Amino acid sequence: MTQGPLLVGILAEIPDPRHEQGKRYPLDAMLTLVVVGVLCGYQSLRAIAEWGPNYGEEYADRLGFNEHGYPAQASWYRVLRQVDVEVLEEKVRRWVEGVLRPDEGERLGLSIDGKTLRVSRKMGASNSHLLSAVVHGLGVVVGQRAVDDHTNEIGQMKPLLLDLALERRVVTTDGLLTQKTVAQTIVDEGGDYVLPVKDNQPATKEAIAEWFAEEPLPYEEANQTAQRVEKGHDRLTLRRLEATTVLNDYLDWKGLAQTFKLTRRFVRLSTGEVQEQTVYGITSLAPDEADAEALLTFIQQHWTIENKLHWVKDVVLDEDHCQLRKGRTHHLMALFRSLALSLLRLNGHEHIASSLRTLAAQPDKALNLVTCPVGKR
Repeated sequence: MTQGPLLVGILAEIPDPRHEQGKRYPLDAMLTLVVVGVLCGYQSLRAIAEWGPNYGEEYADRLGFNEHGYPAQASWYRVLRQVDVEVLEEKVRRWVEGVLRPDEGERLGLSIDGKTLRVSRKMGASNSHLLSAVVHGLGVVVGQRAVDDHTNEIGQMKPLLLDLALERRVVTTDGLLTQKTVAQTIVDEGGDYVLPVKDNQPATKEAIAEWFAEEPLPYEEANQTAQRVEKGHDRLTLRRLEATTVLNDYLDWKGLAQTFKLTRRFVRLSTGEVQEQTVYGITSLAPDEADAEALLTFIQQHWTIENKLHWVKDVVLDEDHCQLRKGRTHHLMALFRSLALSLLRLNGHEHIASSLRTLAAQPDKALNLVTCPVGKR
């Protein structure tokens, strides 16, 4: 990673939609305080409106507020409702890419999956399902798009992919997003894919299943295998992946370089109960770019988006209880939660709940995360 641009500078570039006459509180100061507030565990606009009074006037100047001091609660709702979320998403995405620089030759994995803002949807918010892209392992969010209520994730997948920098990136998704248009877009944009094949692609699934059902497998020289055993939480897990290039010319997927079968076997240690799952998949990575062991890693790390984003946003940041529904304020706050998580992880914070408690007790550190280069706190 490089230091990249300052986040506070990026927030200052967001266009202010208000008329000059009505600007009592600088927009960049308000946006900065939202990020600082989330970093301190203040997860709603009502709570963020209390941040300034709680910590005192000494922070007002550092945040960029003027003689009017901190905004009242009504001002937060009124002003943030007008912010152009698409512009903010683009600016944040470019900031993350400016900081996120992998080692030369390294392929970064990107997990893409969706999450619904449940209470906001229940209270009538529109387009409350969000599609996000997260860096494997690291848990940094590099893109987010709202899914229109009249469509599904597939409809927003291509626009999200076109937003992202896909050169030397490997995209992983769930089975719903394994679509030929998705695979083509990824390859056309210079990226690669590792995709599961499920019942929504019956012909492809059947062809792969029939090939791997052969015992013993023909053309052994065209096949690779990898196996891992893990133990934890009263469970022994065996993963075995077999990959082949034999079906490349038979299946009509852009860039197809390997197909694979993944078998998962779970043994409950306390009872001896055994469960087994089989998943089939396709990838544009050739064997010399990703062998069976590497494919197994990409598949396992797809769950970064669930474990390091969705779970943390729901359980630690309380996103599922967000009641915002007017305009796109629910999108805005979801974006700021993702940004706060990315900022923490880019600065080496792995234990998010503990970090939020620390920053709540030491708000100077939260402010430094926003105003200093990544890694320079």
